[in-house]
Amino acid sequence: MSRVVLFEQYGGPDVLQIRDIAVRAPGPDEVRIQVKAIGLNRAEAMWRNGAYVEPVHLPARLGYESAGVVEAVGANVSHVKVGDRVSTVPAFSLNDYGMYGELVLAPAHAVVAIPEGLSFEEATAIWNPYITPYGAFVERQRLVPDDVVLVSAASSSVGLGAIEMVNMLGATPIALTRTSAKRDALLAAGAKHVIATAEQDLVAEVMQLTDGKGATFAFEAVGGAQFPTLLAAMAHGGTVFVYGALSDEVTPLPLLDVIPREPVIRGYNLFGTTTNPERQAAAVHFISEGLASGKLKPRIARTFVFDEIVEAHRYLERNEHIGRVVVKV
Repeated sequence: MSRVVLFEQYGGPDVLQIRDIAVRAPGPDEVRIQVKAIGLNRAEAMWRNGAYVEPVHLPARLGYESAGVVEAVGANVSHVKVGDRVSTVPAFSLNDYGMYGELVLAPAHAVVAIPEGLSFEEATAIWNPYITPYGAFVERQRLVPDDVVLVSAASSSVGLGAIEMVNMLGATPIALTRTSAKRDALLAAGAKHVIATAEQDLVAEVMQLTDGKGATFAFEAVGGAQFPTLLAAMAHGGTVFVYGALSDEVTPLPLLDVIPREPVIRGYNLFGTTTNPERQAAAVHFISEGLASGKLKPRIARTFVFDEIVEAHRYLERNEHIGRVVVKV
C-alpha cells in the first residue's frame, strides 16, 4: 500500500485527500518510484480547479514532478534500473499518472536520471522550470544577444528558470512582477531590470530601457486585462510566447494595435518537447550542462512535508514564493 493524494471534486486546496491505495507492479514501459520529494506546479492547482487544458476524470490524481529511487522497472525499461536516483519530466497526462504519492508509477519515457550533484528536492525544480523556456528560446526561436525578453510571473519557478536561461543565451531578461516587494530577489536571481506592473507604467519603462524599440520577446504566463499593455511594450514584429493563463479575466486582443505592430502571438507548452524522445533528450542534455556550469541554479522557496499537502497548495496559490514549492516525502 502507498499513500497518495487525490481529489473527488473540483475546488480549493481543501479538496485534496491523502488515501492508501495498492500500487501495482510496473507495466512493460513503466517505472515504480519510491518518492523522496515532489515539486508543485501552478498547472496542478488549475487541474485541481478543473480549469486546465484538458478535462479532468474524477476522482483524479495529480503531480508532474517527483524525485526518488527506482523500486521496480518494467520488462522494456533499460535506461534506468532498481536503486537509481531519478526524477520525472512532465511528459504525460494527469489523467494517466500522478506523482503526488509515496510510491508511484511513471511512464518510462518520463523518467530520467537526476543530474549529478543535485538533491532530491533540487531535482524537482529543474524540468518544468527549465524545459519550458528551453522550448521557447532554444528550440523554437534561438535568442541572440540583442534580444530583450519580458518575463511575466517572474518569481515563479518557471519565471526564474526563464531569467536564468535568457542570461545563459546572452540576451537581456526584464522581470515583470505585480509589486516591488520582490524586486531585490529578482535582481539577485539574474533579472537585468524589474518592472512592478501595478506601480509603474509598463510600456514607458520598457521603452526607456530599450531606447524606444520595445522588447523582442515576451514569456507570458498571466493574460487577462493587462495583455494589451504587454503587446504595446513589444517591438514591431515581436514574439509573445503564451504558456500560462494565471488570470481568470478575459484576455482582450486590441486588433487596431495588432494590425500595425504585427506581433507574433504563439501558444506554447512544453509537451511538444517532452513527449518526443529526441527532443526531450536534447533538452535534458542542454539543461544538465547548464546545471553543471552553474548558469542554471534550481531555487527552492519553501519545503513542506507530505501530510501538509493542503497547506502547500494554499501557499502555492498565495503567490508569495520565489522559486519552487517542494513537498518532502
